[in-house]
Amino acid sequence: MWAPLMPRLATSHTVIGPDLRGAGGSARPPRGYDKKTLAQDIRGLVRHLGHERVQVVGHDIGLMVAYAYAAQYPAEVSKAVLMDAFLPRVGQWKDVWLLRDLCHFHFYGPTPLALVKGRERVYFEHFWNDFAADKAKSVPEADRRIYATAYARADRMRAGFEYFKAFEQDAKDFAAFAATRLDTPFLVLTGEKASGTFLIEQARMVATNVSGTVVKGSGHWLMEEATDQVVPAIVAFLD
Repeated sequence: MWAPLMPRLATSHTVIGPDLRGAGGSARPPRGYDKKTLAQDIRGLVRHLGHERVQVVGHDIGLMVAYAYAAQYPAEVSKAVLMDAFLPRVGQWKDVWLLRDLCHFHFYGPTPLALVKGRERVYFEHFWNDFAADKAKSVPEADRRIYATAYARADRMRAGFEYFKAFEQDAKDFAAFAATRLDTPFLVLTGEKASGTFLIEQARMVATNVSGTVVKGSGHWLMEEATDQVVPAIVAFLD
């Protein structure tokens, strides 16, 4: 999903685009999928590569990791971009966590794994189609095949479900983080047909310098649905 953005940033930045623990080519340990730990993973990679101060960009689960990175290491994060989802335990977060249409937040364990096995594409089509303002402008077919194939491999769905299973721990961690508002500049981008102003309002509860934009006509898949709006906004902010 970051392919349209990375070359633009690479003209002026060192760009690191890692898979989180449990995703893609990264390891799939039995635990450690809370966003605090995932941020520590990314920070460890950054330091290993010789960088100390960074800008972080995250979408969905990634935005939670980006915030957790900034909250744990505020002196090391110069800017952060959060894109369309929510922050656990901030404001009225349960209005999203317990929303009927988002039942996947509570869908993990042996029975869900058995139900999805061999039907990974069917499972993900729900998100790609129903969370988009227009499914024809959502995640493209070539990418859908890549994702479905990746998650069909051994232990991938179990690891993917772990991100949601960890939300209760995330809520505890984020409550502690939110006690100290960050001075880090934040750009928050959300889909008009997805989280709307919710994430922007949350970000203003945890940070003092927040620019928020609701991307008109877009659903959840901002990078795919509104590439021409989102990529320039991110590049301008980080530059």
